[in-house]
Amino acid sequence: MAKNNFTVVYENDDFVAINKPSGLLTIPDREQTEKSLKEYLKDKYGDIFTVHRLDKDTSGLVLFAKNEATHKYLSKLFEDRKVEKYYVGIVLGRPANDKGEIEAPIGENPAHKGTMNVHRNGKPSHTSYEVMEGNKYYSMVSFQLHTGRTHQIRVHSKEIGHPLAVDDMYGDGKPVLLSAIKKKFRLSKHDDEERPMISRLALHSYKLIFETADGEKLELVAEVPKEFRALMQQLKKLN
Repeated sequence: MAKNNFTVVYENDDFVAINKPSGLLTIPDREQTEKSLKEYLKDKYGDIFTVHRLDKDTSGLVLFAKNEATHKYLSKLFEDRKVEKYYVGIVLGRPANDKGEIEAPIGENPAHKGTMNVHRNGKPSHTSYEVMEGNKYYSMVSFQLHTGRTHQIRVHSKEIGHPLAVDDMYGDGKPVLLSAIKKKFRLSKHDDEERPMISRLALHSYKLIFETADGEKLELVAEVPKEFRALMQQLKKLN
């Protein structure tokens, strides 16, 4: 998916829900060296307000408000933890328990600027997880965020010994190659070198559930990326 090739998942007069591709900034960064999703939306809608954000390399659902009243309403929902937030990620290996709770405080890592880690003086952080499928190489895991700390899923995945695939900050950062898991792997005759199955941070904002200002319960879904599903299909062939 090209950086500016985002799709509208849901839209009404008050807000828009976007499926953001990996590699696209949600909002402008300090350097302003590249165009952000918010700027593309400004071109399309005029006034647009940031409700929450995703890391640049995380794909999936992100909301923007079209007016100040909705911005205030939706921001408060996120603040008060009244939005159910589900993510899907590919982790290295397979967690010992198929489901569980990770409650480990997160704060800034003083040794590495811009990264977070688990330490006792961090803010309380809570993630639920459930293994959807996988094996000893990789697993597809559903995460529910109960708090909204920076890099929370990435830090918590590392904490339980199964960092996200292609995470250069908290994991090994290596792309997912079929040759690493398939013994009889052969390059197709059209390729000079192997193309990674996944070459981006393997984390996707999958589902948001919340109540609109009109009292309607909304469940918004951005489909699991096809490269995640393709990897799981390959793993099934190995079992």
